[in-house]
Amino acid sequence: MPDHPTFPDLKGQSVFITGGGSGIGAALTEGFLRQGARVAFCQRSDASVFCDEMVTATGNRPLFLPCDITDMAALQASLASAAAVHGPVTVLVNNAANDKRHATLAVDEAFWDWSMAINLKAYFFAAQAVIPGMKAAGGGSIINFTSISYMMADKGYAPYITANSGINGMTRTLAREFGADRIRVNAVAPGWVLTQKQKDLWVTPESLAAHVARQCLTDTLDPEDIVGGVLFLASRSSRMITGQALVIDGGVVVTG
Repeated sequence: MPDHPTFPDLKGQSVFITGGGSGIGAALTEGFLRQGARVAFCQRSDASVFCDEMVTATGNRPLFLPCDITDMAALQASLASAAAVHGPVTVLVNNAANDKRHATLAVDEAFWDWSMAINLKAYFFAAQAVIPGMKAAGGGSIINFTSISYMMADKGYAPYITANSGINGMTRTLAREFGADRIRVNAVAPGWVLTQKQKDLWVTPESLAAHVARQCLTDTLDPEDIVGGVLFLASRSSRMITGQALVIDGGVVVTG
């Protein structure tokens, strides 16, 4: 884990991360633990070993809550459990997603509904669950993970890309609706981050070289490269930033 700036206001904050035990989510969990935050996370697979590793690495143990986020009742119960242990969630990171590849003409209604449930619906209902507590606490930060895939007009996983675009619309409308409550809602759009899953399923020397060639910065992206931006958006250092999408992609998507 590279050195990140310390944000003193994150110490003691109640943080909840979906999918916080692997990939980008694991790096985020470690990053918040190192800030002294009280971190809870959920995912389907067992993360007990990861929690033990975090105690050794940071001296701070996260709260693992097994949960399939496509089950909205279970997701909301996990959020309630986290609040009961750590206090009202004041930082929500909607990170869990599934970018399974598929042919558009092979998508059936069941696959579409599953993709929307994990990649969009869970984000909305997690936010809905924490907003009352954030209001009572005087504010909070919701950070929704999208990706650059919809900006690139990419192909091969249309429902996921559709959900990514929807996340940005949801981020903006929630930012507008709850800004008066000092609840900030922003999105983070990573580029091709080389998680173990990506390496196992899709990275080849040729595909990686072609993608890096599209970047302004020619280094590859690792999960740790996403942490600093999320910590910033969670902290009061970004107190007047809301309704925005922070792109962390090495410069694939550029504007101007």
